[in-house]
Amino acid sequence: MTETTSGSATRKGKGQRKGLKIQRIFTTAGVHPYDEIEWERRDVVMTNWRDGSVNFEQRGVEFPASWSMNATQIVASKYFRGAVGTPEREWSLKQLVDRVAGMYTKTGKENGYFASDEDAEIFDHELKYALVNQLFSFNSPVWFNVGTNSKQQVSACFILSVDDTMESILDWYKEEGIIFKGGSGAGVNLSRIRSSKELLSSGGTASGPVSFMRGADASAGTIKSGGATRRAAKMVVLDVDHPDIAEFIETKAREEHKIRALRDAGFDVDLGGADIVSVQYQNANNSVRVSDAFMRAVETGSDFGLVSRTTGEVIATVDAKELFHKMAKAAWECADPGIQYDDTINDWHTAPESGRITASNPCSEYVHLDNSSCNLASINLLKFLRDDDRFDIDRFVKLTELIITAMDISITFADFPTEKIGETTRAFRQLGIGYANLGALLMATGHAYDSEGGRALAAAITSLMTGTAYKRSAELAGVVGPYDGYAKNAEAHKRVMRKHAAANDDLRTLHEMDRDIASAATKAWEECLKTGEKNGWRNAQASLLAPTGTIGFMMDCDTTGIEPDFSLVKYKKLVGGGSMQIVNQAIPRALKKLGYQQEQIEAIVEYISENGHVVDAPGLRPEHYEVFDCAMGKRYIKPMGHVEMMAAVQPFLSGAISKTVNVPEEATVEDFEHIYFQGWKLGLKALAVYRDNCKVGQPLSTGKGEAKSADEPKAEPEPKVIEVNRPVRRRLPKKRPSQTISFTVGGAEGYITAGSYPDDGLGEVFMKLGKQGSTLAGVMDAFSIAISIALQYGVPLETYVEKFTNMRFDPAGMTDDPDIRMAQSVVDYIFRRLALDYLSYDQRAALGVLSAEERAAQLAGEDPAQVAAQVESYAQSAPVAGEEVRTEEADRSAPAEPSRAARTTTELLELKQGFTADAPLCVTCGTKMRPSGSCYVCEGCGSTSGCS
Repeated sequence: MTETTSGSATRKGKGQRKGLKIQRIFTTAGVHPYDEIEWERRDVVMTNWRDGSVNFEQRGVEFPASWSMNATQIVASKYFRGAVGTPEREWSLKQLVDRVAGMYTKTGKENGYFASDEDAEIFDHELKYALVNQLFSFNSPVWFNVGTNSKQQVSACFILSVDDTMESILDWYKEEGIIFKGGSGAGVNLSRIRSSKELLSSGGTASGPVSFMRGADASAGTIKSGGATRRAAKMVVLDVDHPDIAEFIETKAREEHKIRALRDAGFDVDLGGADIVSVQYQNANNSVRVSDAFMRAVETGSDFGLVSRTTGEVIATVDAKELFHKMAKAAWECADPGIQYDDTINDWHTAPESGRITASNPCSEYVHLDNSSCNLASINLLKFLRDDDRFDIDRFVKLTELIITAMDISITFADFPTEKIGETTRAFRQLGIGYANLGALLMATGHAYDSEGGRALAAAITSLMTGTAYKRSAELAGVVGPYDGYAKNAEAHKRVMRKHAAANDDLRTLHEMDRDIASAATKAWEECLKTGEKNGWRNAQASLLAPTGTIGFMMDCDTTGIEPDFSLVKYKKLVGGGSMQIVNQAIPRALKKLGYQQEQIEAIVEYISENGHVVDAPGLRPEHYEVFDCAMGKRYIKPMGHVEMMAAVQPFLSGAISKTVNVPEEATVEDFEHIYFQGWKLGLKALAVYRDNCKVGQPLSTGKGEAKSADEPKAEPEPKVIEVNRPVRRRLPKKRPSQTISFTVGGAEGYITAGSYPDDGLGEVFMKLGKQGSTLAGVMDAFSIAISIALQYGVPLETYVEKFTNMRFDPAGMTDDPDIRMAQSVVDYIFRRLALDYLSYDQRAALGVLSAEERAAQLAGEDPAQVAAQVESYAQSAPVAGEEVRTEEADRSAPAEPSRAARTTTELLELKQGFTADAPLCVTCGTKMRPSGSCYVCEGCGSTSGCS
């Protein structure tokens, strides 16, 4: 994107400096990037699935044809500015991107970032191209605020400070409220506040930090974040040597006990419930800041001293192992507290002469000075995987340079919620470049997430990103000067740069892809150190890994942040209305990379579409199962797999990683202790662990779309009389249409003769297999008669299709039917064929039985429903039915339970694999959210539970 600096520009107070010479990479001279894209108009109507109310409506919005409807809805509803229905309302993505990119380009020109006006124009075009093509995205506050009449707040992450005075504590309440109102979150360390075991100057006993947490929690609970994307997000940290640490550790666990008691008494304590507001401390994530000294005491079983905040003396000693066990037990009970490793964080601190790092933002990825902020941007990694399965290193490097340049420009024009935060941020210019779609990239390239190869590739990419970011920061320092705090911290900053470079030298690569990336990273770090030695650096911090919740959907990412794939099948909204189930596009690509042939790929993809997992998929070798392991489901990634992935990339990040390690419900307290201890040993900066179903206040979807806690006791049903109409047999006429189909399955030949009612609808089926008079032939005849009579009594064909498809027994294997390449058994084949011939597209789609043409359409990115309108066949993906399809015949049969409606990927995964995901319902649209870093995000509307 940029080469060596040339030209000249003047920066006020700094004399004459050179500006950046910008090189076109993505765009073409003389052609505006918008003109290279196909645009289309769409209608956005978003409803609450629970009550049918319309949450948002804007018709005729303009977006690239390549953008999904989900991304369209989220951007139009969250980021377009102006009152809906007024001429001032934005209606095109072009307007949104022009508003934001225009401010960046204008500010860069005014502040000497570019060598010439031509370079500024190229920067503008390259930035717009990258944004409209979903190569990266800025964090949500940029889209909310930049270029509007509002304050130009660009930061999503804030760290505050509080001292041991009432004035400071009240200022903390106020500052948090202002930040929440602006659409962001904040963290604070309360360890300066004296403990409840110490005296006030007046002679009374101090309240202690836990007491003051109540007021801040109540304030957060009443303030909705700007942009209406989430509730207030908070992080509260306490040092492990604080005398009130045991009370802090158990605070939320005690509240969880209270929630259970309230629930059992009949109160509504679900997330957003009427009575949950009476429970305290629910609006913050809590973390204990542990030192190396404490962790060594845990390791050796020693005592550990708790220190007075007023005298600095040890006023009590505790058994370190016992205190560590309390932390693990509390987290096991309610997911809090998390843990932050203080000495590791400060060992990688670029500005220690200006103060220690004591806290983090709510999701723990931003760790730097008190009263500071960080603006974020994330790269869509999958956009850099070329058709030949090579990673496009050159374009990735140039995009990273472009993003860092833009992010630094934003600090120049940005507004901040408090003057203290503004001063610190302008003086240290903290940035947070990161990425999304790592999990999808690993799968597409045939790497298991929990593997040495997967970790090597992730580490190499992260090293290249941060090395390039700091190299660009050093180049910017030569153009517009280093950050104001650099001179005081120059030696420390250089030391940390050398630590990153040394970690890169220690990278163990396994394959050509990660070797090439690591080689480029080595070059980036060499240039970074050389240029930084001469110029210094423009930014005290450059990189971290954020959750990328809402912006991940904006970029149409399959996976967020550092996370693995959530599931192998996903729920997708269609542009023309409706929705469909799709198999992740990374799967066919991965299978091809692993050496499977096209027919095998189609059969495996078909199996995944129907089952949601790869176990026993036809032809898939068991040693390849791990490539398709996901965060949830039948084959989920083990907890240490997540921890080891974090450890692999942590040495190449300025900040930390937003990620929660999920463990199964049966995990023990000792498992938590092991994970927290290994996090320290492996050099992580922060870690949080969540046990499935540990929190009562997480509503779970029931079959009727209502909220119910995971362990809510079932009420005894009241006895009642159910009157059931006796079914009536509807016989076929003497003369009826029929068809006969010959087939082979695994080399065995057979025939199906199917007869229909004249007014449509299957009424009989006869299946022939084996020699006349054999036992097999007799059993098939009896089976045929039973099925035929049941069909005539009104049992719907789709019921049989649901029951008999995927039944496994020999003969099985390849067939001669182009629509059904593989069958698990003869019965499996027969009912798939009957479904294709006698069920409507919607009925088949609800059962996951689709055609070869529809599979081809899906792989080509087309809507298979349009193919089905012309040809009834069979595919890998299909619309997800909201209710079970029922016919007149079905209505005459015994009453049946309605099937669950899948409206999000989480709910789809539950249906496919038969378990309940422990995730909250979105308070905006009523659908089940999915994990995103250390919080949750709704893929229906983009709302998050705490992170942007």
